[in-house]
Amino acid sequence: MDSPAKPTQTPVPQPTAAEREVVRAGRDAEIFAIDKTFADLGLKKALLEGITARGFKHPTKIQATLIPAAIAGRDVLGQAKTGTGKTAAFGLPLLHSLDPSSPISALVLVPTRELAVQVAKELQELGSFANVKTVAVYGGQEIRKQVAQLEKGPQIVVGTPGRVMDLHQRGLLPYEKLKFACLDEVDRMLDIGFRDDIRKILGSIKGAHQTIFVSATISPEIEKLARTYMKDPEKIISTEKSLTVSQVKQSYISVEGWDKRKLLLHLLTHEEPEVTIVFCRTKRTVDDVTEFLIKNKIDAHAMHGDLQQNKRDRVMTELRTGSMSVLVASDLASRGLDVDDISHVINYDVPEDPEVYIHRIGRTARAGRDGVAWMFVTSEQGELLTGIEMLTNVEIPRIEYPDFKPGAVPDRVRQDREHATQRRESAQETRNRMQPAKVVQPTNTTLYPDGLVPIAQPSKRLGGRVRTNRR
Repeated sequence: MDSPAKPTQTPVPQPTAAEREVVRAGRDAEIFAIDKTFADLGLKKALLEGITARGFKHPTKIQATLIPAAIAGRDVLGQAKTGTGKTAAFGLPLLHSLDPSSPISALVLVPTRELAVQVAKELQELGSFANVKTVAVYGGQEIRKQVAQLEKGPQIVVGTPGRVMDLHQRGLLPYEKLKFACLDEVDRMLDIGFRDDIRKILGSIKGAHQTIFVSATISPEIEKLARTYMKDPEKIISTEKSLTVSQVKQSYISVEGWDKRKLLLHLLTHEEPEVTIVFCRTKRTVDDVTEFLIKNKIDAHAMHGDLQQNKRDRVMTELRTGSMSVLVASDLASRGLDVDDISHVINYDVPEDPEVYIHRIGRTARAGRDGVAWMFVTSEQGELLTGIEMLTNVEIPRIEYPDFKPGAVPDRVRQDREHATQRRESAQETRNRMQPAKVVQPTNTTLYPDGLVPIAQPSKRLGGRVRTNRR
């Protein structure tokens, strides 16, 4: 059998090793504060050991500005793009300042269960040499397991607002000793309806404490929250590029909606990516695509909000251990999947919000690795593609697969298009009938030397008498 045709795109001259190094250095200068190290930020030695163990050398620009302000005890409102290291930006000051002998000293609120697990895992790794413990609490998991973890006296609790309030009301998560309150992805929490929960939690923390907000965007509502629950906050806005965008090789493929499943199967069987996440917009699409792939002998698993927590945990375990090759997920998972070995991300559906696209492709290119992101774009989604390119400041190239044969237009789609054409033609005929008839004016210059044809009597006429010979 002939080998499958590879995707084609406009050929680009390949840079030399020296040129690639120059590009990498320029990219790093846009993202990192290359004139500083983490030691320059005033972090204690135990934290620097954890940072070095994770392979970090220079802080990103948001980290270089936010960490010193937070260590100094200031309330901080920080804004930076997705993929710039915001978790470490607020997490390292907590780990630096907390007393290992004081339990439940810091509370971190996040919008989703998956993000709670991810943030807790990252803080635990960063604080592994500082003897600071972190636990995650969230809905969907048996509460007794989380209570047992809280009874061990962790210093940091990362949780979703609903579960945090539930544990507090039960007297299992006291606020009396809190020294820090952090809100991660504040814009996202407001978007999904946690306004009242946030106000209730922050309003219930009565003791002296430091508050830190981090967000990809800062709306007037976030500003209002900051004024209400912070003391003279320092606002830090970082404009560096996303590390995620710079490390992911992005491209898009034009496809009709009815061919998307067929194209997905073509990519998975011809490109053979190692571990792939396929992002869909709705839970129903996730289930339909997963079922289609399984029928075509692809080891695919679904992940969305309707799955029971124990099943979601099982899927995540299989993903982290490399026991699965394809995960089909809703956007719920785009902010909480922290797995180093994901090689490809496929945007089966283009997200309406360009920020969601950044979160999606950020699931690859983890731990300093490069990654690949493909996006399926239908004919009517050009504006969404443009919005993503504007946010990422990257022109995403189009690729084509010559050996992919599109299917026939479905009868339903063909009929819809015919009806739409008929409606447009009927509307045009109606507009034509309603327009007034045009007056065709003769151009006989013999009868009308000036070329103007009178179409009515003059507005004024002479009323005098004319002398005649009649008697």
